[in-house]
Amino acid sequence: MHERPSVQVAVVMEREARPNRWEDWRFSVAEVVIDEGFGGASRVLRDDGRVQSSLHPGFTLELFADEGEGYYLNLSSGAPVWFVMWRVDESDPWSARPAAVSLSYNEAGRWLDAQERVDNVPLGVELIAWLQAFTDEHYRPEPKKRKRPASFLPPDQRS
Repeated sequence: MHERPSVQVAVVMEREARPNRWEDWRFSVAEVVIDEGFGGASRVLRDDGRVQSSLHPGFTLELFADEGEGYYLNLSSGAPVWFVMWRVDESDPWSARPAAVSLSYNEAGRWLDAQERVDNVPLGVELIAWLQAFTDEHYRPEPKKRKRPASFLPPDQRS
């Protein structure tokens, strides 16, 4: 059985208190880091009363050959990013948790279509090369097909 390329990552989330007069809290993804054995439990890294940073380890990012177009779109954007889907914890509205991590532009689009919250943060140079190598091996853009102008088609085939 062929194993998919993967990497273990952790997500750092930030919670900012009263960022403006309309919000009590603002949540955002601060960064995605390689999980160097952080353990399975989430924990607070810093809390100064205004901004709280928390680490959420244990995410496995796998690359899939059929997501090649999404990886290609991410890489060709000029600034490749991590896409992180996150949710506010329903039992505790003062905390948010990441739910999934991806490098596919298309997958992030599907999450947004499903009304999920998605943030992106820059992808490190070492992982850009890893993703580029995988994409080069598995993705072949479909050749563009020229569409004939309607004026060159017989009248019964014009729409």
